[in-house]
Parts: sequence; C-alpha cells; structure tokens
Amino acid sequence: MKLAVILVSFVLLPAAATAQDSRTQATRAAKDCDRVAAALKLTNAKVTAARAVTGGEFTPPAAAGADAPKAVTGLPAFCRVELTLTPSSDSDIRSEVWMPLSGWNGRFQEVGNGAWAGSIQYGALADALKRGYAAASTDAGHTGTDASFAMGHPEKLKDFGYRAVHETAVQSKQTITNFYGMAARMSYFNGCSGGGRMAFQEMQRFPADFDAILAGAPGYNRVNQSVQMLMNAKATLDNPASMIPASKYPVIHRAALDACDAQDGLKDGLISEPLSCRFDPGVIQCGVGRTLSDPAGCLTAPQVEAARKIYAGVKNPKTGELIFPGLEPGSELNWGGPAGGPEPLAVSADLFKYVVFNDPKWDFRKFDLARDYDAVHRIDSLDLSPTSPDIKAFVARGGKLLIYQGWGDMNVAPKSTVAYYENVVKTIGQKQADDSVRLFFAPGMAHCGGGEGPNVFDALNPLEEWREHGKAPASIVATHWTYGKLDRSRPLCPYPQVAKYIGGGAGDNTDAAYFVCGAPIHGTATR
Repeated sequence: MKLAVILVSFVLLPAAATAQDSRTQATRAAKDCDRVAAALKLTNAKVTAARAVTGGEFTPPAAAGADAPKAVTGLPAFCRVELTLTPSSDSDIRSEVWMPLSGWNGRFQEVGNGAWAGSIQYGALADALKRGYAAASTDAGHTGTDASFAMGHPEKLKDFGYRAVHETAVQSKQTITNFYGMAARMSYFNGCSGGGRMAFQEMQRFPADFDAILAGAPGYNRVNQSVQMLMNAKATLDNPASMIPASKYPVIHRAALDACDAQDGLKDGLISEPLSCRFDPGVIQCGVGRTLSDPAGCLTAPQVEAARKIYAGVKNPKTGELIFPGLEPGSELNWGGPAGGPEPLAVSADLFKYVVFNDPKWDFRKFDLARDYDAVHRIDSLDLSPTSPDIKAFVARGGKLLIYQGWGDMNVAPKSTVAYYENVVKTIGQKQADDSVRLFFAPGMAHCGGGEGPNVFDALNPLEEWREHGKAPASIVATHWTYGKLDRSRPLCPYPQVAKYIGGGAGDNTDAAYFVCGAPIHGTATR
C-alpha cells in the first residue's frame, strides 16, 4: 500500500531562520499534525488520534497507570500520534509516536517497558523528546501490570514477547517518514530490565529494526529468571525460621564488604570484583565464633542457609545443571524485593499463575522444583526468552550493542548477563564482539539504578558516538548523589576491566579522575 507523504521540511529550520519564521513554521507543523490521522495509511494499524502539544507540559492519561509520572514538563512542542496495531485477530497494541515540531535531530528512539509492561512509558518518551529524538513507546499489547492478559490468549503473549515492539518500530518509522518527509537517519532502542529483554528480542529477531541498542539489566532469560526469583522467595518464606528480617540486611552487607571490599586494592565500601568474591554468610552465624547475646548482629542457622541459597542460584535437582545464577555479594541491602515477602515478586509469580499453570489462585508454596520444572521448561521458548547469542546479522549491519548493569542488582542476576556476553564472544568471535558489543558493570548499583555506588550516567551519548562516529566507549563516568549533593564519581569500565585507583591524596578515591580501567586483580573466575 502506498503511503501518503506529508512534507514538513520546515521542521529542520535553516540557521538564518528568524524567531517569527520559527513560530510560523511551528504553527504549520501543528496543523499538519492535525491532518496525520486522515492522511497516514498503515497496514494492520490505524491512527486513533493525532494532535500537537505545544504547552511545554504533558499530563499522561488516567489509563497510563500508577507508575506513570503525574506530568512531564520542559517539553518542546511536538506532534503526538496514537496508534492501534493489530498484527493478529486477538491483538490490541497501543503505541504512541512523539515527534518534535522543530529541532528534530534526525534520529528515532523506541523505549522499552519493565516487568509485564502494560502501559506507554511517558517519562522515557519525554526524555527522548528532550534530546531531539522522534520517539515511540508501546503498551506491549495490554493494559495493566500483571500477566492475566496472557491466560488463554497466546497471540497476546506473542505481542508482549516480541511482536508489539517490532510492530511499533515499523509503524513509527512510517509515521516519522510521512510527517517529516524523510526517514530517520538512525534508529535506537533504549530499555532496562524488561526493556532489556525487549532489546534482545529486537537484536536477535529483527536485526534491521535498529542501528544501535542500549540494554540495561537485560532480563533476557525470562522463564529461568522467574524460577530463580521464585526460589529466592521460597528460601525465606517456606519456613518462618528462615525469614531474614530487613534489619539484618545491613549485617550481611557489612560482612560481605569485610570479606571482599578491599580485594580490588581499595577499601571504599564497594565490591568491584564480585565474581572472585568468596563470601560465606556462615561467618555471621550466631554461636559460631560469636555470642548469642546479640541476635540482632548475627544470623540463625536457618537464615544462613536462606542467604546461601540466594547467593548460589538455582540448579536442576535432576541434572545438576544451573538453571539461573544467584545474586552477588554486595546486593544485600536490596533483598527486600526478592526475599522480603510476603509473596514472591509478581514479575515471577505471574508467569506461573497465568502462563505455566493457568491458575490465578496458584500458591507458590506448593511449587516443587524437581516435580514442576519440566512444566516450566515446556513454555521456555524464544517468545519470552531471547537467549540466542547469534547476533551476526545485527553486527553485520554495523549494529552496536551497549549493555549496562549494577553488580548490586537484586532482580536480574549479574552473572546471567556475563554468561550472555561470553556466549556472544564464543559465537561471533572476539574481534566482532570487540567491534560491536560493550558490557559495563556499575559496582554497588541496584536494578537499573539506585544503590550505594555511582549510578547516574549517560550511556546513550557514548552509544551515539560509537554508532555514528566509530568511537567505541573506553569508559563511562558515573556519579552518586546524596540529597542533591555529588559525593562520588567513578568510571565504569567495559567488562572484564574494572576501575583501578591510581590517586594518592585524601579524597581522591571519590573522584573519577583518579581511576583508570584495567584488568581485575583476581581475573574473572566465577564462584
């Protein structure tokens, strides 16, 4: 089907344009935005609304969900196009495309969703728009934060698994081309957690959709990760004696730091080489080299066993094969979500309720790994878990993949990301991997941000420089702020390198300028 083309060359304003010219041209652009609904012809999709937003502030609709920002401010004027995509008879995918009315940087960015998706990501759309991008987001084919949509609807599960992101990319590119009269010169995908899983789906299934991909804490092995999340919860919730109260997380954390903080040559409250950390929470078991007079400062024997399970990951009891790795020493302050109860994290439990067992009343306490893993494994398809390390088609087009994650991540075990990277190297070769893939770990950072370590950084600009100018990122400077005050900065280094302290003066170890990237002291051998 031939698409109608709306030429709006005025969006890319000449340098000599006057302020009056800009206002006049923006007015014309707004009028053309109003005409998009009638003029744009799409396949298996329709424009449900198109309007100009010129007030600098946007209030997401009530249906956006509780996680949506109340309002986003400081926005440039833009054309907001709402789409409904129907690649199958049971599909109802909602997407939005935001296009600057002036100052477009010529790029397209699609943003990802977390957990079970279910809403347009208005905050991420706003961030992309402020950087000059034409941007798009999708609700992944359903509304809400749980997986109830999937029960009895295999096509909707495919939409969530991979199809919604791809269809949004295709239809958004057509919308952008029609609105501006030219295609985007570069296309980027940007997502963390569930958005990282979406990124991997795109790279593996549709390598031509995006020129470069930014994937944070990629929960790419969705099914096996859910097993590990469930078993983390069962470690502390099955037996009341095993429950580790939040008041003891700092106790375990201090013991982990005592064991491994200084092994990188600098005692700074961060574990920079957790893969070589040998920490056993048994060192703080009550009555073992300690006194029972201070139960707040030690763990009972059942609590020690629960902590060991969280660090160890999950193995198939029939074969001994690792299903999914455990959390890293240094993550303990963030254990409230995975192990604090009273239920497992919904992102995990919902998979079992609505996809594996088709029972909304399913009780996690009845789960038996030896008995039930075969049922879990039967739904472990690439629809949900893009685990293939073969990304040759993506890198052959010049595609660049930048992955980032915190070593203190409590939701996506960092060693799962290490395993993916190493499998990519084995599959496409070290040279191609060096040319096309970078993995950056942030010591002390939690899931997609937060935590004790430097956790604020811009990975998108280095990705742009890499893809468009061939300058691979040698490091990314990250900062940490407390109550609005900068208190630490540190370079993040491409794996397997780590930041090595080279300073010598007081306070130097909080300044990125006194660190360089180099080989880890203890290598990359894992526990």
